[in-house]
Amino acid sequence: MAVASITCGGSSPPTSPGGNNPPPSGGGSTAPTRDAPTDDEQLTTVRPSLRVRNGTSAQTGARTYEFQVSDRSDFAAGGGSTSAYFARSFSRAGVAEGSSTTSIDIDQDLQPATRFFWRARWSQGSTNGDWSATSTLRTQIVGFNRGGELYDPLVNGATVAEFFGNGAFVSGKGLRLQETNGYARYRLVQPISNGEFSLDVEGISNSPFSSSGNTGKLKILSMDDDPGNHYSSDFLMNVQYRGFSGNPDHAISFKMLLGDDSDARKLEPDFGERTAGVRQLNAANTYYWKAMFGSSISVLVQDGGAGGVNGSGSGRGGSTIYEFGKTSGFGYQPSPHFAYIGVNNSTEDTGSWPATYRNVWIGSKSRPDSLGSAMAPK
Repeated sequence: MAVASITCGGSSPPTSPGGNNPPPSGGGSTAPTRDAPTDDEQLTTVRPSLRVRNGTSAQTGARTYEFQVSDRSDFAAGGGSTSAYFARSFSRAGVAEGSSTTSIDIDQDLQPATRFFWRARWSQGSTNGDWSATSTLRTQIVGFNRGGELYDPLVNGATVAEFFGNGAFVSGKGLRLQETNGYARYRLVQPISNGEFSLDVEGISNSPFSSSGNTGKLKILSMDDDPGNHYSSDFLMNVQYRGFSGNPDHAISFKMLLGDDSDARKLEPDFGERTAGVRQLNAANTYYWKAMFGSSISVLVQDGGAGGVNGSGSGRGGSTIYEFGKTSGFGYQPSPHFAYIGVNNSTEDTGSWPATYRNVWIGSKSRPDSLGSAMAPK
């Protein structure tokens, strides 16, 4: 009977090649070779089928196969954050050998939008054959909105958000907001009081242009408990790239309210701190923006290594150009809980940055390390 195991990361490492078993005997033994899917193929499923051409053995007797899948090339147990709903590794042993090929159907959901590594080997009695050469596959690029976790790749013309205003999907790039009144809104399945909101943004320009009016405290990402007017929420949170007349111009900044608009419950940089956060961003670059929120807020911006068409998938690994935060003794408790790319504009303040957005994560845990890696260039 086949024995299967599946994990969401943090499990014990899969058996290393050869394990503690004796090596294959005889010079006629060969490892299996990949048959399907093709190497590094972009799939339209999170439950792929794997097939190898059978290996050979100098011994006689029945053979079974072991398959391993991991988001790590060394197949070791991954550290860091994991999804509560999707697996980052899979293994199955005891698969009966077919006549010329041997295959399995993975019966659990692997993490979407992820580049996985996989391999197989045969076993015969107490002998394990060599592992096949490592192959890769890319799971379906698809978003989801579940309790405590939301992910939206945005690169394939689909979204789990509601979209408002003037904008369009750009194939392989993401959702382009054309002007300050355009935004995407997510209603979280359940409120998140502590967590991470992060995304990749491409095409932020420092140049003034009247059609979108990139002046004032324009927003990259936002959250609140009031879908009608962001600025009336007592649990407002937004991260800003201030344009011209930004007090000062081109400053990275943020604002967070923890129950009301009193000074004790408000977290935001003062003028000197905003001045220290002035950055001249390049419209040709992709930037990774991350806000960790709860009783505090911490904002990180990285240049380079971003996801989608020109990076590693998640935006991490680039150079940090901004990192700053503030803390309070009060909690963040929006109910209901809405999150935005940009913000719903109003007469009280300015709205969204015209730019292209992708690879959105909102979760009670940090973004899983490999999530979005399927969007990296081949």
